[in-house]
Amino acid sequence: MISDNTSCNVNVERTPCDFTIFGVLGDLSQRNLLPSLYQLEKATLLHPETRVIGVARHELSQEAFLTEVRTKLQTFVHEEVEAVITERLLARMRYVLINLDAPEEYKRLAGAVNPQQRVFVSYFSVAPSLFGPICTGLEHAGLVTPNTRVVLEKPIGRNLASSIEINDLVAKVFNEKQVYRIDHYLGKETVMNLLALRFANSIFTTNWDHNTIDHVQITVAEEVGIGSRWGYFDQAGQLRDMVQNHLMQILTLVAMEPPVNLHDDSLRNEKLKVLKALRPITAKNIDKRVVRGQYGPGFIKGKPVPSYLDEKGGNITSTTETFVAIRVDIDNWRWAGVPFYLRTGKAMACKRSEVVINYKPLPHNIFYDSYRSLPANKLIIRLQPDEGVEIEMLNKVPGISDCLRLQRTMLDLSFSEAFSKERIAGAYERLILEVMQGNQALFIHRDEVESSWLWIDSIQDAWAKANEPPKPYPAGSWGPVASVALLARDEREWEE
Repeated sequence: MISDNTSCNVNVERTPCDFTIFGVLGDLSQRNLLPSLYQLEKATLLHPETRVIGVARHELSQEAFLTEVRTKLQTFVHEEVEAVITERLLARMRYVLINLDAPEEYKRLAGAVNPQQRVFVSYFSVAPSLFGPICTGLEHAGLVTPNTRVVLEKPIGRNLASSIEINDLVAKVFNEKQVYRIDHYLGKETVMNLLALRFANSIFTTNWDHNTIDHVQITVAEEVGIGSRWGYFDQAGQLRDMVQNHLMQILTLVAMEPPVNLHDDSLRNEKLKVLKALRPITAKNIDKRVVRGQYGPGFIKGKPVPSYLDEKGGNITSTTETFVAIRVDIDNWRWAGVPFYLRTGKAMACKRSEVVINYKPLPHNIFYDSYRSLPANKLIIRLQPDEGVEIEMLNKVPGISDCLRLQRTMLDLSFSEAFSKERIAGAYERLILEVMQGNQALFIHRDEVESSWLWIDSIQDAWAKANEPPKPYPAGSWGPVASVALLARDEREWEE
């Protein structure tokens, strides 16, 4: 690995915080937030005076709470848990019982936090319907200061109208600079590396537009089905659950213009321009632009998988989609004529998230005798499970023969191999630390959320007018046959 001797100052000034998790006993907190705090503690990135306050509505003693946290760390930290680190983190923690709908109970936080001396961060790891009541409760208890920050988890609403309603409730108490809308994909190493890849390497910066790129594919495939999430998911669907946030954010990072700098407003402004340039999908063109599907029975890794309708708690009449494929067109100078194909689904062939940049083929082939049709180059950015970057290109096959033989080869930069001495931090670790430091660059502005919903709502409206059920696909496959046709009509095919 080639490197130079320059580096940025990683010893950033740490900020003492009262980091409060509303819904501390919930699934998100236990699987992601608490393990992330453990890793930050292990890396000594938490200020010595930082405190962690867990809030829930369950009767629980302080001792029982700490026992619960200790157990969850053992379960969800994906490495051997060190007792010394665990106890150090637990020493920071305190449990507060609050009925989140009762504003008068928020005064119980007063003895656990000190917003006059420490930054007060409130992480809303709860349903969006509780965002407004929590904001009201914090204000009622006198805990809102210029140093108070709130973190909002997705989904923020079910459509544009409900999103505006939720954001308005939060805005009554907090200004935009105090609100951190989180999408954990923005904390992934490879997603962040898109900025370095695009804007720190001239080989890509000068070859990143309609002149050199044929099309772009973005795939976020999940191997698991819905399982116990049926109740929540059936009210959301794959378009709202994945496309409106994760895929839209990846799309904007791939397609945006170079920002002036890495400050939050510069990045957000360029992403917002992309969202505003998306060509609307309506009832007139949806049949050629979008495919929605729902998984039926099948097999994944040799094991039988029930259909979506037969999952526990399922409704056999549901028409909620578990798969979406979309052709996206961006109406601006850089991307004129370059389609972006988005694909995401549950119960698919494997777990895979990646961006594939397909370059245009060369106009003339001088290797015709050995390779009748030269395949175009591809840049493959793997987001998960094996983070890294690959370039597919042609090389000469070594040896002496009567013609020059070519073969497809891969230049592979695997993060785990190239940076084997560096631990790849989890997305939530990075984002929690960014909130504590007051950096909003990796969070989503209200304008982005609402522009995204505006575009998504037009698809939802078109589906409602068409009133057609989702197309079936077997669990363990790559989606409905119609998704293949979506690209085939453009004489292209999915990367598989």
